[in-house]
Amino acid sequence: MPAEILDTILDAVGNTPLVRMSHLAADTRTQVVAKVELLNPGGSVKDRIGLAMLEAAEAAGLVRPGATIVEPTSGNTGTGLAIAAALKGYRLVCVMPDKMSTEKIALLRAYGAEVVVCPTAVARESPQSYYSVADRLAREIPGAFQPNQYFNPANPAAHAATTGPEIWQQTGGRITHFVAGLGTGGTVTGVGRVLKAKNPAIQVVGADPVGSIYSAGDHFTPKIYKVEGIGEDFFPSTIDLSLVDRIEVVDDKESFLMARRITREEGILVGGSSGSAMVAAMRVAHELDDPRALMVVLLPDTGRNYLSKIYNEEWMRSNGFLEQFPMHSVGEVVSQRATQSRLPPFVGVQARDTVRAAIDAMQHYGISQLPVLEGAGDGADTRMVGSIQERTLLDRIYRDPTLVDSAVGAAMDPPFPTIQRNADMDDAFDALLGGAPAIVVVDRDHPVGMITKLDLLEFVAQESRHRHSHR
Repeated sequence: MPAEILDTILDAVGNTPLVRMSHLAADTRTQVVAKVELLNPGGSVKDRIGLAMLEAAEAAGLVRPGATIVEPTSGNTGTGLAIAAALKGYRLVCVMPDKMSTEKIALLRAYGAEVVVCPTAVARESPQSYYSVADRLAREIPGAFQPNQYFNPANPAAHAATTGPEIWQQTGGRITHFVAGLGTGGTVTGVGRVLKAKNPAIQVVGADPVGSIYSAGDHFTPKIYKVEGIGEDFFPSTIDLSLVDRIEVVDDKESFLMARRITREEGILVGGSSGSAMVAAMRVAHELDDPRALMVVLLPDTGRNYLSKIYNEEWMRSNGFLEQFPMHSVGEVVSQRATQSRLPPFVGVQARDTVRAAIDAMQHYGISQLPVLEGAGDGADTRMVGSIQERTLLDRIYRDPTLVDSAVGAAMDPPFPTIQRNADMDDAFDALLGGAPAIVVVDRDHPVGMITKLDLLEFVAQESRHRHSHR
């Protein structure tokens, strides 16, 4: 057997595999496969353009031995450049926005790169932006060269030369959809050109963060988003949006939760932008639900760069991306309330009943509010039309004592909000913290219980006691 020994690690860039998403796409007939770019030596798709941009600059005589490379980067392009620079003997200065993970900064420094961190929350034209700082350093450092992935044609050309042909060959030309995040646009542009030249019917789908310019339309207002490596607040020359048939807008929470699912369900440790691409892919896959379709979604980088963020429970919760009680349903709260009190699961009053009867019911059960129903109370025709609440009822009876003998319908408040029995407990927290005095739990449209803030507090307290008793 002939030996297979690479001359340098740069020879290991590219030829990444396609992997079937057998778990994530189990509920659609559309075939969904992932191009796993984290298997490049530097852990991302940007290894392809890091090497290509330096080789193009060398061929054009733009860099000389010992030169300094300066690049504004979200981290992955910097890593690709750092690997190539280490082997070619160049000094590398990476200028990064401050929202990037500490792992990315540490990784660049491990390869010998110098890292300059700049504020994210400034306009691109600001002297403080990482684009402006990179431009200034490239001007001030003697013999410096800025590859500038946002305006370097070698960026999309690298994907036209490698990524696109790989996908076409690996799918045997059967690909019908290609999905990738929109950043510099080099990937969708390079891959899109190749695939559409082979088959113009192939659809290219871009995933774009909320707050990015690509999906903003005519009224663009930039917003800070936490997903890294995709989205822009200007149009790079490296993107050709005419090749993109559809743009799906994906928010941070969707991206990060999907990244965690890819890792836990498919065993592929990916970053947030991979989650964005997969969210977009699954939307289209479910919409198609076509066994003849073959969708390739590009997963651009490894999750090892995000262990302190996406895979850190505290960071996810503090940023509102992870539910506090994801394993508990509203129905569990109703069940606990029923077993620990003398109350039936659901107590209501008919709109035709008297206010006096409603007061008697509240006194009997020791509660301060009741939903008001119309209908038999136990059938599908039952509907909630209002509520009786102690605090407002007292005020009304004080003003008009004869109200106690009136029908409940004359004294009721608006109905309580409803929540499905199988909803996450976090949704109940949101409703009650939003100002609702109580929420009615329904199974489809049939009321099966009611919970208050106190019920949630008691449930949390019991769960805490249970966890401590099992330590």
